[in-house]
Amino acid sequence: MTKAPPPFAPFEWMIAWRFLRARRAEGGVSVMTWISLIGITLAVFALIATLAVRSGFRAEFVDTILGSNAHATVYSLGIVSEAGTVDRTIADYTALAERLATVPGVVRTAPLVRGQVMAAFQSRNAGVEVYGILAEDLATLPRIANPDTARGNIGDFDAGIAIGSGVARTLGIGLGDKVKLISPNGVKTAFGTSPRVSAYDVTYIFSAGRYDIDQTRAYLPFSEAQSFFNREGVADEIEVMVDLPEKVHAMTPTLLQAAGERAQIWTWQDASGGFLRALEVEDNVMFIILSILVLIAAMNIVSGLIMLVKNKGRDIGILRTMGLTQGSVMRVFFICGAFTGILGTLFGVILGSLFALYIDPIFSFVNVMMGGGVWDPSIRGIYALPAELHLNDVLSAVVLSLGLSFVVTIFPARRAARMNPVEALRYE
Repeated sequence: MTKAPPPFAPFEWMIAWRFLRARRAEGGVSVMTWISLIGITLAVFALIATLAVRSGFRAEFVDTILGSNAHATVYSLGIVSEAGTVDRTIADYTALAERLATVPGVVRTAPLVRGQVMAAFQSRNAGVEVYGILAEDLATLPRIANPDTARGNIGDFDAGIAIGSGVARTLGIGLGDKVKLISPNGVKTAFGTSPRVSAYDVTYIFSAGRYDIDQTRAYLPFSEAQSFFNREGVADEIEVMVDLPEKVHAMTPTLLQAAGERAQIWTWQDASGGFLRALEVEDNVMFIILSILVLIAAMNIVSGLIMLVKNKGRDIGILRTMGLTQGSVMRVFFICGAFTGILGTLFGVILGSLFALYIDPIFSFVNVMMGGGVWDPSIRGIYALPAELHLNDVLSAVVLSLGLSFVVTIFPARRAARMNPVEALRYE
């Protein structure tokens, strides 16, 4: 008894290859096959490009938050005075910062004084949020102390003020100029509270990579901020940096225990959680939409394969009479369809990867062709379109494309396998 050949035997690959490379007049690769190949390539390219931009945007957004803001901020619940006002300042800020620093996972603590003022230079004004901070603590903020994006020397911070690049641009101010800070909560006199006005030398101009931060933030030396905002001997909050910012919520009970019973904590996830959840929902929706595009492109394989089966009816009949089984015929046409999916996926992966790797020159070219202004940082928050190519994203696109391509190929392949050889050769 003759032993049956194994599935996907070499002769099945040979027949499939001959069908694919045959001339169009001989019933070879149809126009629909080329269309399906191009469609899958573009769909996989769009999916990988979107996943890369999505990953890059989220990473850049989170990095700008973690690189220039506290991972967790400790506040005081406050004490109600006899006049009915609530005092939320922290008197023992040094001791509190030291207790928080002993919590496992905490890498940095820093007392802060915060206040909103009007910054003025010549005839220009801008609303600014001032952070009073120690020089050594400011130097540990990665996005603020980055020498590649900053101007001036952060070592001169104690001699003046550090402002964001957006503030400097709005005021038209540069290094060495004096900026005036105007606060409505100044000196209390018999005639009421007079505004406080102080001038400081601009010694450092930073760019945190986030439009809203650069446009509104300035840093003063801690002691100077205490004096300017009437916070002598106290701080407004303690900022905390941890080694695993993504797990800062799990550390909240321990931080509260170290801070004391009249403390409350606000993490970076609390502040930006709504935006991050919106990004996650948008990511899922975009993946579903682009998956549908891949499915539509894969469905073109069905049309091309059906045309190939119709044109190769005589050959199928001959092969069947020669002893080719239904399973062999099915595998031959499955190979024809799957080859289109594999080739389209490969080209799509290459194009998508190149797009993610060279997104900066591509985006610059598009920006020039569109006359500039394609990316508005005041709306997007960050200054450029980022992209990060992750292996998991590429694999998910490959699995999705190949899976759909293989599934849709089964139906026309089964139709070819069930073709009656007598009917196929009746009119030959």
